[in-house]
Amino acid sequence: MALRHYTLDFSLSAAADSASTVSGLLSIFHEQEMTETVHDTEGHGYLATFVGKNGRLVILRVHSHGLITIDLQCYEEDNIAQLDNLLNALEKKLTLLLNGNITRIKRLPALVRGAKVDRYWPTADGRLMEYDIDQVLYEEDSAYQNIKILRSQQFGNMLVLNGDVNLAESDLPYTEAIMGGGKEDYAGKEVLILGGGDGGILAEAVKQKPKMITMVEIDQKVIDGCKTHMRKTCGNVLDNLKGDCYQILVEDCVPVLKKYVQEGRTFDYIINDLTAVPISTEPEEDSTWEFLRLILDLSIKILHPTGKYFTQGNSVNLTEALSLYEEQLGKLSCPVDFSKEVVCVPSYMELWVFYSVWKK
Repeated sequence: MALRHYTLDFSLSAAADSASTVSGLLSIFHEQEMTETVHDTEGHGYLATFVGKNGRLVILRVHSHGLITIDLQCYEEDNIAQLDNLLNALEKKLTLLLNGNITRIKRLPALVRGAKVDRYWPTADGRLMEYDIDQVLYEEDSAYQNIKILRSQQFGNMLVLNGDVNLAESDLPYTEAIMGGGKEDYAGKEVLILGGGDGGILAEAVKQKPKMITMVEIDQKVIDGCKTHMRKTCGNVLDNLKGDCYQILVEDCVPVLKKYVQEGRTFDYIINDLTAVPISTEPEEDSTWEFLRLILDLSIKILHPTGKYFTQGNSVNLTEALSLYEEQLGKLSCPVDFSKEVVCVPSYMELWVFYSVWKK
């Protein structure tokens, strides 16, 4: 049973008088047959909870530094019109009581907690986004990750891996950016895709008639989900592991890269769609940075002297993480140069950085 959580905030130019403010609101709570319990805040303003019918709960707090907050919690099947009327009455009454002392009134849409379909996913820089998700189309736990494909009314079907939004059907700008921003000619070229289990890069690259594309994706369950539920992104390229100009290897890419290094094989384009740049250098991120450095170094070793290596960075707001990544580019076994492009990826709801890397 899901819970709806409404908030109503009053920012004030000066601290409000708790006694007069609260007494002015009590009649509204009594009309709703809500029972008041006052809590000791040890000198930090006034705090009371009001419990009513159908499991309704209101938390009223008059802070000592010029802020009044009201939180209303109710079950999802509660009468929305009655709840709106309650919040409207509280807002109207407080506006009268605090006349001349209000600098801002902020009322947010309800946060739905515990719903069957999760609609909330964070951006890379930690901001909470609510998506218009109405259905879980696919969910599997593979040996490597939790895989979800969700239906968004705005962005189409959306792949989410371990809680991170990876790609939606709306996100052709992502695919175009990680392939070089439309400035490259893939015709007759050897192409290596690392990851890319959603099939988006493969589908776009095939259209350009390359000599051969090798895609290395470790997780068969990502492929299985996407070839059924993200066909607007992948078309039919995931239906078979081999096509006229491509092959899909369902393997760990590290041994494959090492084998290519030993064989002296080279590629004109290498597209790394494995993972975003880690957001920090905290110990829990160490293994990701090590993996990223390994992939980078191996990839540059098999990149043709005139070839290009493409990868995503991270959110444009994560400047420290992006700088750390750029430092790694200066520590490779072969000297490289790079450029970057900032693109708005629709389902990410933020600007995203993409890198092009080449040998000096």
